[in-house]
Amino acid sequence: MSGSSISGFSRLTKKEKIDWIVNAYGGGDEKMTDILSQYELSEDSLQKLHDGFSENTISNFILPMGIAPNFLIDGIYYAVPMVIEESSVVAAASSAAKFWQTRGGFHTEIVSTYKVGHISFRWKGDMASIDRYEAELTADLIKHTAHLTANMEKRGGGLRDLRFLKVDELTDIYQLMARFETCDSMGANFINTILEAYASCLEIWFESKAELYDTFGPIQVIISILSNYTPECIARAWVECPIAELDISRQGDEDIRSLAEKFKTAVDIAKADVFRATTHNKGIYNGIDAVVIATGNDFRAIEASGHAYASRTGRYSSLSECRIENEHFYFGLEVPLALGTVGGLTSLHPLARVSLELLGKPNAETLMSIVASVGLAQNFAALRSLVTTGIQKGHMKMHLQNILSHLQASESQRELATTYFADKTISHKAVRDFLNEVDKL
Repeated sequence: MSGSSISGFSRLTKKEKIDWIVNAYGGGDEKMTDILSQYELSEDSLQKLHDGFSENTISNFILPMGIAPNFLIDGIYYAVPMVIEESSVVAAASSAAKFWQTRGGFHTEIVSTYKVGHISFRWKGDMASIDRYEAELTADLIKHTAHLTANMEKRGGGLRDLRFLKVDELTDIYQLMARFETCDSMGANFINTILEAYASCLEIWFESKAELYDTFGPIQVIISILSNYTPECIARAWVECPIAELDISRQGDEDIRSLAEKFKTAVDIAKADVFRATTHNKGIYNGIDAVVIATGNDFRAIEASGHAYASRTGRYSSLSECRIENEHFYFGLEVPLALGTVGGLTSLHPLARVSLELLGKPNAETLMSIVASVGLAQNFAALRSLVTTGIQKGHMKMHLQNILSHLQASESQRELATTYFADKTISHKAVRDFLNEVDKL
């Protein structure tokens, strides 16, 4: 395929965009056009709303939205919406929720809720000069941006701290780090607006301070933006019970304490080995991302922060931990979660609003507790499978159903196939051959 180039693509109508992309890159296949059209919403106003979420849209890419019931979190039951395409994830979260609801449920603590942004600038001066004028400078910044922070302050948020830093690895590069409380909004737009205002004020202040300007010259602002690394916006979730109540064996033929020790060892391996830690934490984000997407939050920012947090000691490691002390089992998770329940897609996307309503219209801190609990549940379910029956058993059940759907099997064929493949290797060819044999009967 040689490809093609186009000018003014964004100005085309949706039909014109589809016609061009199908002809230029899809070989003129009318089936491709039909598929794109099938996923178009029938209600024009709703489709227009979705088109407005991104650019150059040609259709909707639909993901399944499921529910994981029976989550007992801090004494309250939740049926948690999850949007994910990977099989077994919602079932695993539901299974873990059901297991722990009779053992006290999930417990959570919001450690902190601050978000951070930076202004990076080049300056020929020294840190001692900044330190000497820091109080005066920060007071000037706060004064000249008071009109921008007033509404957030009325809600209990706003600026919490300003601090100047030297970027040691780079010559002449300094940073102004600002810490914010953004209440129930994720706060990206608010923080970026304030930072850009600070940047303008910084330039003016340095130009007006003759004793600095004449000696060192002006500052050059390089970048002003929030950080998606939020080590001060932390949720902690945990489950615990006496070891005697930790009957996680699916077969009922393994010693409970032995399995508890095996479970803990699996977590310890994820803390020590980066290969295991990566897959271990990916499983945690199977749960976290699914709820973050369902509620209209930014799963990419959440994951980036979480993986940075997993590396905060200088080595990438497990986000969860397990302890066994005095015949008591503890399994917990600490994770950064900069979430919002107002503004952005949480308010614009109809299904995101439905998700938040199903969760009881939580504030940001409650949503952090829910999301952390689902991440921990997912991790528990995966580890339970790994140390007992193996994780592939559940995956293969879903894989079989997906193959049967692809082969358009009838309900009776599904029942026969489910029974037949209960103890056999599943592949597309094996299932197809089995259905052909069934048809001959």
